[in-house]
Amino acid sequence: MIKKMLGTIIVLILLPTAYAADVSEETRKTIIDKLQQARPDLKYGAVESSPIDGLYRVRINGTQFFYANKTGDYIITGDMYQALPGMFAPIKDLAAAKLRKEMLDSVATKDMIVFPAADVRRYILHVFTDVDCGYCRKLHIETVPELNMAGVEVRYLAFPRAGLDSASYRKIASAWCAKDKLAALTALKNRQPITENVCKDNPVASHFLLGQKIGITGTPALILEDGALLPGYSPAAELLTIMGLDENSDG
Repeated sequence: MIKKMLGTIIVLILLPTAYAADVSEETRKTIIDKLQQARPDLKYGAVESSPIDGLYRVRINGTQFFYANKTGDYIITGDMYQALPGMFAPIKDLAAAKLRKEMLDSVATKDMIVFPAADVRRYILHVFTDVDCGYCRKLHIETVPELNMAGVEVRYLAFPRAGLDSASYRKIASAWCAKDKLAALTALKNRQPITENVCKDNPVASHFLLGQKIGITGTPALILEDGALLPGYSPAAELLTIMGLDENSDG
């Protein structure tokens, strides 16, 4: 079952959204009023229709959401899938992808740790990473070199899952403050110590807050050029297929 779900990632990228922002103001007000009574601390955004009649998607902080019924009395969290022959295909959230792309475009490349393509750059992949995350290490050691050789530039942003008052923060900030950032980050990914050096102007906190705003809850979190979010580890071959850069693609 897990393999089958992993095999639907390509469908996630290609499948057009089935949502439309055609909800009446009356319905929106009814849902939001009810939800605000329960959780006034959340920042509610658009209310959109979904492929399921009577179920609406409620935006929170732009890229996060949950589903609610027409009265707002019941909510559901999680992803929605479409039943297709031989698979359950996640429905892509185009609006959130667009917003993620805009957010990432606002981050200066100089504030990222960039592992460039070995030759001609064919694709840019953004990765939110943590140095104390096993799958982040696996991605860096096994996947990133293959991606670089295939023409993918990997741009890292920092996301210390333990928070900004943690040893993980100090480690990853030290990589961002190092003279040779690529070598420092690679050393940490290989469980090798580096000199602690948390400079005042490091961008780790801003990356962490951006990640939270985007809706990242774990690492590694990969964001494609169109803003689509792929949570978790993926091998290079799978990612290159998603990006349209495998040997069977014209990309």
